[in-house]
Amino acid sequence: MAYRYTLEMITIAAIVIFCLIFFSTGLTMKDADFPGTDSLAAAKMAALSGGITDPVVPLIPQWIPPGPEIESTLFSLQAAIGGILVGGIFGYWIGQRKTKKE
Repeated sequence: MAYRYTLEMITIAAIVIFCLIFFSTGLTMKDADFPGTDSLAAAKMAALSGGITDPVVPLIPQWIPPGPEIESTLFSLQAAIGGILVGGIFGYWIGQRKTKKE
């Protein structure tokens, strides 16, 4: 048992590497727009087929965010809330299992 926290060290290293890559590309790309992959794929399919870019109309009118940054922020917030809920549920289950063993 040379390293006690091997998995934690690997995870921290992966996060640091990801952040460095993200920030370095963010600094080199000035005035870059980051649209979602759905809009890019729809535009590419429309260009290849010559069809309509958005043929589906929702039955209930939806709120459209004013910019792609707000849309990605809301998606990130939704993912964070989901991660907290899933982590809380698993933590509760693990805590219940540990109390039953004692």
